[in-house]
Amino acid sequence: MLAIKFQRVGKKHQPSYRIVVAEKRSKLGGPPVEQVGIYDPITKKASLEKERVLHWLKIGAQPTPSIHNLFVNQGVIFSPKIAVKMKKPEAAAPAVAAASAPETAPAVSPAPEQAA
Repeated sequence: MLAIKFQRVGKKHQPSYRIVVAEKRSKLGGPPVEQVGIYDPITKKASLEKERVLHWLKIGAQPTPSIHNLFVNQGVIFSPKIAVKMKKPEAAAPAVAAASAPETAPAVSPAPEQAA
């Protein structure tokens, strides 16, 4: 299955992305099928080949959620944006779960009286 996704290029702390059509499960540095644009997140500028993007969408290539939102901003497609879900750190998850658990006192039954 083909996907339209970002391919990171650039130096450390100076990201720049190519917008490429590639296999969905391919490695990030693998050779793409075609490059259809570039995106600079520092200046928020993107340049797209709209005809090629529409061609690949018509063929059945699926954009990632971030690419879909970029296409909506650029006016390539007209649909609502998709919420991009960020992964949460796993170390913080147990602490939050323990803090949100209600604190209840254990039920204590009275001791039965012993007959002597």
